[in-house]
Parts: sequence; C-alpha cells; structure tokens
Amino acid sequence: MDPGFDRYRKVEKTMGPSVPTRPLRRRAMTMIAAASVIGVGLAGCTSTTTDEDTSTLESLRDAGTVTVGFAGEAPYSFEQDGELTGATVALHREIFSNLGIDTVEGENADFGALIPGLTANRFDVVSAGMSILPERCEQAAFSEPEFMYTTALMVEEGNPMDLTDMQSVADSDARLATMTGAIESDYAVDLGIESTQVATPQDGMDAITSGRADVFALTGISLNWLANNNPDAPIEVTESFVAEIDGEPQVGAGGTVFRTGDRELLDAYNEELAKITSDPEKYLSIVGEFGFTEEELPDPELTTADLCAGE
Repeated sequence: MDPGFDRYRKVEKTMGPSVPTRPLRRRAMTMIAAASVIGVGLAGCTSTTTDEDTSTLESLRDAGTVTVGFAGEAPYSFEQDGELTGATVALHREIFSNLGIDTVEGENADFGALIPGLTANRFDVVSAGMSILPERCEQAAFSEPEFMYTTALMVEEGNPMDLTDMQSVADSDARLATMTGAIESDYAVDLGIESTQVATPQDGMDAITSGRADVFALTGISLNWLANNNPDAPIEVTESFVAEIDGEPQVGAGGTVFRTGDRELLDAYNEELAKITSDPEKYLSIVGEFGFTEEELPDPELTTADLCAGE
C-alpha cells in the first residue's frame, strides 16, 4: 500500500449535540512500512504543536478545535454527503465538547497510515475504532476500549463456497480480500492465507462483486453496514464470529489513538469516556444510530493495559 499523505483531505465540522476482546499475538503489518515514508512530503504541512510549557490539551482548548484522523470505514468514522460522521465521531463530539473543545476537523487517510500520520502531527488523535494490539501500543497510546467487535465475511450472494469463518477460508481455495492494516489481515497471515489488500471497505465489496475475490473479511459491524447501505449488491454477510488462532479465541476491542506524549489529554479523555461506557443508555444514545448495540459495549473488566500486554 502507498501510505503517502497526498490522499489526505480536510473536512471541518462544528460539534453539535451527539447522535444516536484479547489478542495474543499480532504483527504490525503496514505500520512499519508506512513509517518508513513518513518523512516524505511533510514540508509545509500543518501540524499540532505546543510550546514547551503548554500541553496538547491546553493548546486544543485554546484553539477550540481537535483534528481527528479517520480512514473512511463506516460506521466508525466516514464522510456522508460531505459530512464527517460515524460512531467514533459521535463519541468525540460528546467527549471533546465536555473537555472544552467545540470543533472537530478530520483528515482522511488509508488505515495503515493513521498511526504514522498521528506521530507525524498530521492530526491530534485517530478516530477509527482501531484494534488495541501490542504492536500498535509500542507506537502510540490508546484510550480505554470503546467498542467490542467480531469478524464476519462478505461473500457472493448464496455463499456458494459455504464459508463461515477464517478457518473455513484457510481450508478452501477461496480468494481472500482484507483491508490494509486491519486485524483481519493479521489473521490471514497467522493462518497462512494469501490475501489481496484493499484500501477501503468499498474496495473490498467491489472485489467481491467484480469476481476478483471470493470473500472479504472485516468487522461484522462494518460489513453489515456496507450491505445494508447497498441493498442491490449481489452479496451477503455471514454471521459474526470470534476468530481463532492456534485454538485461541481472538477477542477484539478498539479505541481512540493518541500520541504517547499526550498523557494529560488521554487521561482527560478516558475520564469522560468512562462516564459513557458505564451507562448503557448513554452509550447507545450516542452510537446506536450507527448500528451499535449493547453487544459492542466494552466489557468493564477488559482494559487497554491488558490488551497492550497481549493478555
């Protein structure tokens, strides 16, 4: 994948009222590759900087604006009719406004370029429901879990190859597509499945409808959103499942990503996030519009520290 920053585009929105699990081993996949080209094209780029005596949180409050990096994956964070929207965006509108930051801006990038873009100061946080994985925790800091999720498969209508989970794909001759940087790409590597990398969920669905791939693996919430919003596409989505690697279930959770030096901002964010995830009614009032249910509500015993440790 080409993680160059020429694909970024800025979308500015003013925040209004909000709208309505443990991986054992992972590879960083495209993060290392993307980081190798971070230095290219940064001259003249606008970045978030602070004086030595001013924290990022104070700087954002003074500016009244936070810039989030997003990858266009519905229903987490995406553009619709020119509007920046999605479940993570709704959470950010709620949380950052409570922190005294009233405007959200977005920078769109390939998923695999999000953490490199964050560390290069292209944006202030990553808004993508990104999986909390040990390798990623070495590069950036994650909020406490915001979403639990499972994997599903998008296949040709009728599911002619009778695919049900990642192992069934490994046992077949099915041509697999996965999204660059997504956890399903790691599953494919762990299971020895050759996969075609795509940049976006739409590209994955197009690979199925065009016959370039037999199956597209991604989070169930994303694939169901895509299918529901493309009712005429000759595809279907399997039941969601928890992938297994070497007999171990890979329970996944995602969160917002921060630079490692922005601890004050992260702590303030987590404090506001806890008020939401501890209240199912409040949580669903913010993310329910995007297809999220109590099944996606994080397990209160599942912590980012555990996930970063691979436990």
